[in-house]
Amino acid sequence: MRISVFGLGYVGCVSAACLASAGHKVVGVDVNPLKVDLVTRGLAPVVEERIGELTAEAVRSGALRATADVAEAVGSTDVSLVCVGTPSAPNGSLSTAYLERVAEQIGRALAAGTPATAGKPATGTPTTAETPTGTPAAEPPATQATEAPATGTPASGAGRHTVVFRSTMLPGTCEDLLVPILERESGLAAGTDFGVAVNPEFLREGTSVRDFFDPPKTVIGELDRASGDVVAALYEGLPGEVFRVPITVAEMTKYTDNAFHGLKISFANEIGAICQALGLDSHQVMDVFLADRKLNVSPAYLRPGFAFGGSCLPKDLRGLVYAARRADVSVPLLAHVLPSNDDHLRRAFELVTAAGGRRVGLFGLSFKPGTDDLRESPMVELAERLLGKGYDLRIYDANVSLSRLVGANRDYIASRLPHLGDLLSGSAGEVLAHADVCVVGCKDPDVLDALAGAGDRVIIDLVRLPDAAARRAHPGYVGLGW
Repeated sequence: MRISVFGLGYVGCVSAACLASAGHKVVGVDVNPLKVDLVTRGLAPVVEERIGELTAEAVRSGALRATADVAEAVGSTDVSLVCVGTPSAPNGSLSTAYLERVAEQIGRALAAGTPATAGKPATGTPTTAETPTGTPAAEPPATQATEAPATGTPASGAGRHTVVFRSTMLPGTCEDLLVPILERESGLAAGTDFGVAVNPEFLREGTSVRDFFDPPKTVIGELDRASGDVVAALYEGLPGEVFRVPITVAEMTKYTDNAFHGLKISFANEIGAICQALGLDSHQVMDVFLADRKLNVSPAYLRPGFAFGGSCLPKDLRGLVYAARRADVSVPLLAHVLPSNDDHLRRAFELVTAAGGRRVGLFGLSFKPGTDDLRESPMVELAERLLGKGYDLRIYDANVSLSRLVGANRDYIASRLPHLGDLLSGSAGEVLAHADVCVVGCKDPDVLDALAGAGDRVIIDLVRLPDAAARRAHPGYVGLGW
């Protein structure tokens, strides 16, 4: 495939060299003449393991070249990968200036290279493809490429250009900002006359070449199926699962990954600070922690749902934060876990109040399914808040019977919901008959059966019901976090 890569920084340079080494014909595009000159001479603009030899070999074989001419690059290729920077603005917001300029240029190049619109004058002030470094320079006049088509089997969507954004950008940036720019400047329709996709990168500086050829996953946010087919063809044969998703999901995936990586590092560092203050070997502690692949290093607990509770997590978090404070160790991440959990509970409460109904049915009361433990259950807290605001509440939990509650469990519920006996119903159907608003905190079969007859009642889903995807089309359904 013939590919133009916009931006010859770490992501662009690695993508260009690796794709060229995989047999594609690649043109690197950058406003910085030094970067263009380096690639032209077979030298990599960045320091990275293996990138020097890959770049030298790709240039020597004719698979990779570089230019500052946007129109020529777009006109001579089938796909444009946009790898320019999206740095933070002083207020923390995302700067899309480089993305917007490249979208304008690619749009104009598409207009110049399309028979139906050839000769159409570009509007606005000419700009250049720009990376975070360097000073923009005026673009040379557009030229039409004469390069022969690359050999091989064309991907689905061949015959139209496909613009693929690799830059990290917030959800909505592509469809709400960049696609309109491309359409305005080209006079063409995205998804019909040209393809658009988002393909976030998961490359770590220092190991980016290895990461390119051995990715943990490939994410393709596709405007239409043909656009996704083109991107999939770029990475054909590489390991890792391929996810073809809506564009906004692809945009969010990159931020989710990086946020979690930052969270993991901060968590380990705060545990290390506490261990040091207590005279413990933090690496020995983390070795034991990492050995648990069932709960700790696993997908466990990583599905959005309701707040956590129970007799362990809240108590132990409080104890650990207290121990850190006594040792004069600041642990802002750990100290904010419980406040974050309480904010999530508040979101659920606000969903109920926004529904407008005063008769509420609560399905589930224990802190998690399959137990009758009510200690620090977020469902108990939610019930308490609703009662405090005067809601007419009925509760069903197949595992909770007032007569069977004993010990600390009974003492806890007596202090939080002393009239629980008056609120508990014997069946899910009774609660459904009472409720205008159904708050679902469990997936018991009898609850699912009852909800099949919910009709026009509002359903506040805290657990993501099995048929949540279908229910989302119903105006009365609201999910917490989905």
